[in-house]
Amino acid sequence: MKQHGSEWLPMQPDLPPAAGETIGQRLKRLRLERGLSQRELAAPGVSYAYISRIEAGTRQPSVKALRRLAAKLDVSAGYLETGSHLDVSETRELRLTDLELGIRLGEETGADAALRQLVDEALADGDRASALRARVALAQLAQQRGAHREAVELIEAGLEGEPFSPVDKVDIYSQLARAYTEGGEPQRAVDLFERALSDVAGTDPALEARYATLLSYALSDMGELARAEKVVREALEHVDDTQDPYTRVRLYWSIARLALTEGRAAVALANVRKAIALLQATDDTFHLGRAHILAAYIMLSHDDADAAERHLDHAESLLGVTLETRDQLDLATQRARVAVLHGDADKAAELARHALELAGSDAPVDRGLALSVLGDALAVQGDTEAADGAYSEAVDLLESQGRWRHAATACRAWGRMLRESEQEDHALDVLERAAELGMRAAPAEAHAER
Repeated sequence: MKQHGSEWLPMQPDLPPAAGETIGQRLKRLRLERGLSQRELAAPGVSYAYISRIEAGTRQPSVKALRRLAAKLDVSAGYLETGSHLDVSETRELRLTDLELGIRLGEETGADAALRQLVDEALADGDRASALRARVALAQLAQQRGAHREAVELIEAGLEGEPFSPVDKVDIYSQLARAYTEGGEPQRAVDLFERALSDVAGTDPALEARYATLLSYALSDMGELARAEKVVREALEHVDDTQDPYTRVRLYWSIARLALTEGRAAVALANVRKAIALLQATDDTFHLGRAHILAAYIMLSHDDADAAERHLDHAESLLGVTLETRDQLDLATQRARVAVLHGDADKAAELARHALELAGSDAPVDRGLALSVLGDALAVQGDTEAADGAYSEAVDLLESQGRWRHAATACRAWGRMLRESEQEDHALDVLERAAELGMRAAPAEAHAER
C-alpha cells in the first residue's frame, strides 16, 4: 500500500513491462519477442488479418481468441488481457490483503470504499471467501467508529450460507461476538462461544482454551461469574501439557478479569503479572499493551494512580499505531480516573467526555463507565447538579447491563457527593440502592453465608 498525503492508493501488483500497454501492443510485443509473424501466430478461428486489427487497436479480441493466442505465445489469457501474471482471484486477494494490513497499521483512508468494491467484485465472481474477508474488514472499521449493529450485519451477511466452522473461523467468530457484546447483545456472544466450544472440545486443547476464555469474558460481562470461572478452570485442566504460551496468557488474563470483577484484586494482579511475563517472553506487543491496560485498571481499584499511570504509559507505547477505538476508550476512561485521584478535575472531565464520544450510543457499558468518572470529576469541580445527572445515567446503564459492582461503586460515589452537599434524603436513597447492587455483585459464596 502507498500513501500519498492522506489519500489511499491501492497496491499495483505485478506491473506490466510497459505501463499503459494496450492488448494490441502487448500482443505485438510478445509476438515479436518470440520471432513470429502474424501468419505464424494465426490459429483456427483467429486469422492473421484478425491479429493485425487487434494489434492496430481497431478490434477487441474475443475470449476464445485470447485463449488461442495466449496458448501459442505461452502466456496465460489473463496476462495477455491485463498484463499481469496474476489471475483475477490472485489480484483480488493481494488487494484485500493490502487493505487488511493497512487497517491494522492505521492507514484507513479510502479503505471503506475499496473494501465495498471488493465485496461487489467477489460476489459477482462467486468468490464467497474473499467477500467474507472484505466484510469482516469493513466490520472492523465499523466497530472502530462505534457502529456495532452495522458490524454485526456485515459479518452475519458474510457468514450466511456458510457451514459453522469454529476451527477455521475463530477470529471471525471472536469479532462477531465482540460486536454482539458491544452492541448490547451479550447473550448472543455467549450462545456463539458455547456452540464453538462444544464443537472443538477434546480435539484441540489450545483452541478449546481460546474459546473457553472468550466464553468466560462474555459470561462475566453478563454478571454470570460462577459459570465464567467454571469454564476457565475446566479449560486449564485440559491444557496442562500445552506448550503454546498464548493459551496460558489468555487463561491467566481471563482469571485476572474474573477475580477483579469479584473484588479479589490481589488474585487479579497476580494473574495479570503472569500474563505480562509470558507475553514479554513471546514479544507480542499488541496483547502486552492490552495486558498493561488491565493492570492499570487493577491498580486503580487500589487508588494507586501513579502505578496505574505507568501501566497506561506502557500500553500506549506498545500499542502505537495499532491503537483501536476499544483501546482508546479504555485509556481515556482510566486516565480520567488517574486525573481524579491526582485532583485534576478539569483534565478528568475532558478525558471522560472524550471517552463518551468514543463510546457513542452503541456501547452502554463503556458509556456507563465514562459517565461514572465524569460524575467523579464534576463532583470535584463542585458542579453537584451536573454530577447528579452523570451518576444517575451511569448507574442506570451499568445496572441494565448487569454490571452490578461498577454500578454499586458509582452509586457509593454518588451518595457521598450528595451527603457532602447536604442532600441527606436523596443520599440515603442512593446509598440504599448501592447496598442492593453490592449484594448482587457479591460472589455466590458470600450470598450463601448471608
